[in-house]
Amino acid sequence: MRALLLSIALSLPATGGAWSLAGHDAIRGVTIGPIENAYHPGVGYGSPAYARSLDECAAWGATWIAITPFGRVYDLSGTGVDRTFEAPFDENRADVARAIRMAHERGLHVMLVPHLWVESGEWRAEIDPGTEDGWARWTASYEDFVLAWAEVAEETHAEIFSAGVELRSWVTSGRAPSFLDVIAAIRRTYHGLVTYSANWDDVDDTVVLGALDLIGVNAFYPLADRDRATESELLAGGERVRAKVHALAEAWRKPVLFTEIGYTSRPDPAIRPWEWPDSMHAPRVDQHAQALAYRALVAPLLDEPDFAGFFVWRVYADPDDVSQEAEWGFSPRGKLAERVVRDAFAAKWAGDGLRELGWPESAR
Repeated sequence: MRALLLSIALSLPATGGAWSLAGHDAIRGVTIGPIENAYHPGVGYGSPAYARSLDECAAWGATWIAITPFGRVYDLSGTGVDRTFEAPFDENRADVARAIRMAHERGLHVMLVPHLWVESGEWRAEIDPGTEDGWARWTASYEDFVLAWAEVAEETHAEIFSAGVELRSWVTSGRAPSFLDVIAAIRRTYHGLVTYSANWDDVDDTVVLGALDLIGVNAFYPLADRDRATESELLAGGERVRAKVHALAEAWRKPVLFTEIGYTSRPDPAIRPWEWPDSMHAPRVDQHAQALAYRALVAPLLDEPDFAGFFVWRVYADPDDVSQEAEWGFSPRGKLAERVVRDAFAAKWAGDGLRELGWPESAR
């Protein structure tokens, strides 16, 4: 089955030149998350508070932002996607459309990333409806959800659209052809660049990459395998990630985009970057460790011509709302890691000006 899926994927039309033809430099991006609490109205996407977040991101040197409207899934049985999340869908749709226009008014490009929130607290990557009929219903419901947001991306001229986030049970299995159908439906609605946000540890098994313009990765790669790793050990981990990026880009003949990168502000965040400290006993805030992890991951990638850029995970639509995550959370705002991000955004990247590096030719 794996060989069959790969043969399907490799037979898809090459789209590796689409990114370079768009004429962008490498992406210096920040994800601005919604206000995930209905008790905080008037400060989410499209609000004056959100405008302040946009201005802060621009001051960092960001050239792109990612916006992540959520749909609600109640558990892993995949019964369907509820498009209402913290606000009625029509209201949320209007807010997100306004948020994209506000970013464009400031000269920022936008990636729109419809996301899934699983109420049971489980990971969306393990959604499994279990039966043929169940998968058919799930696929139809998910397609309705994602096409609703593809329409917004088309109307507002968002530059990149992510077809999904961490849907491992779908895109690495015999169910993958139905996800290719979803991507095809997106392309009939939306005419910008299309990616998909694979998890870092399953991107090599994701067989829909041939249908994309950029290979998207939620890049929570561990950089070391022991606590209190030295700076040189973390930098060596960053070099290993760069090698993976290069190999992935060369295999598929298209650049790699890190749709999410991030580290929490706690000791040893680069060991298991995906772990939230909520379950840890009295986590200690460690800004230095967060900043060092950012530097170790990003520094090698700036010299990689196959690397199309990254989006920091994440700040929030209201920069003054500290209820969204604890001080040891992912946001680099106001921390030492913000300085690292600013320095990276200000640097010259090998991925700038990809048209001059032959991407259209190499993609044929």
